[in-house]
Amino acid sequence: MIGAGVCGLGIAWRLAQRGLAVAVLDRGAVGAGASHVAGGMLAACAEAEPGEEDLVRLGRHAQALWPGFAAELEAATGLPIGVRSEGTLVVALTADDRARLVHHLAFQQGLGLPLDWLPAAEVRRREPHLAAGLAGAVFSPEDHQVEPRALVAALAAATVQAGVTLRPHTEVAAVEVENGRAAGVRLADGTVLPAGAVVLAAGAWSRGIEGLPPAARPPVRPIKGQVVTLRMDPSAPLLTHVLWAPGCYLVPRADGRLVVGATVEEKGFDTAITAGGVLSLLDAAWRVLPGIEDLPIVETTVGHRPGSRDDAPILGPSAVPGLVYATGHHRNGILLAPVTADAIARLVAGEGIDPAIAAFGMERFAARAVAA
Repeated sequence: MIGAGVCGLGIAWRLAQRGLAVAVLDRGAVGAGASHVAGGMLAACAEAEPGEEDLVRLGRHAQALWPGFAAELEAATGLPIGVRSEGTLVVALTADDRARLVHHLAFQQGLGLPLDWLPAAEVRRREPHLAAGLAGAVFSPEDHQVEPRALVAALAAATVQAGVTLRPHTEVAAVEVENGRAAGVRLADGTVLPAGAVVLAAGAWSRGIEGLPPAARPPVRPIKGQVVTLRMDPSAPLLTHVLWAPGCYLVPRADGRLVVGATVEEKGFDTAITAGGVLSLLDAAWRVLPGIEDLPIVETTVGHRPGSRDDAPILGPSAVPGLVYATGHHRNGILLAPVTADAIARLVAGEGIDPAIAAFGMERFAARAVAA
């Protein structure tokens, strides 16, 4: 397993439960990539966009799996993962925002998604610290949240408990291909580790793994995101719902942290926290939740989402036998963790392709290129 984010760890856990010997390798610390910075929103409904109907179906399937996945993980480890079920509000600050959201809501409801329009008075009744004069909000009761860092800790504990070998700070330089088949990996120090199957779950770093023919290297790029974390009083939080507003999202944690994210920047693996990035996030957050001006900043972080050509995940077998993809999740890695874990473990174990991921194979890019 190349990659120790939530998806890599989840797959490893499911494989170990099947009795397979699994080693998880990561260039950094366990869960230190996009999983460490993620907002943790389980949002298949509020973020549904035209042209992403297959992704919406996959996200809804993942949402249905989440309660059982969370319960099983917490029972196995005794570690809470911070699931919260207040739901999500997508706020309109102006009449123009309202018109855009109402138009988009019609499309989302046409897909059968459980979303409703709330008038301004009702929004402020539920969240009294929001800005006066807002124009209303879309409410998504089934778009919940989880604490990604707690999720990583629980998944790491579950994998070790199941017999998985975790090898952080172990950089994979290449996939070893012998007689046309993936036969293991070569580490940056030259060590070769043989394997019956290799799962590429390295997130934004997936394309940089050498050893594969060009057509088999997944078209995944890093999309930089800056995030600012503030500190609320946990006994009197300014916000309880996950909130989307023009220019930002806000995710309240049970311990009082308020995560404000995230910029979307095509800057490769740049890790700089910039004045412009922080300013844009705080300004957008202040416009919808003015009380944040009195909150201390406790953390600024940068992550790199793994974006594919169509911003949908790449899941399934590759043209190289023995190599399986689990990458390109973009902003949906946390949401899709349960379905990714189940489907990829099923595939590696020789149980066939889960129909849920059939639309997300690598071959779709070649097919579109021919069609064009």
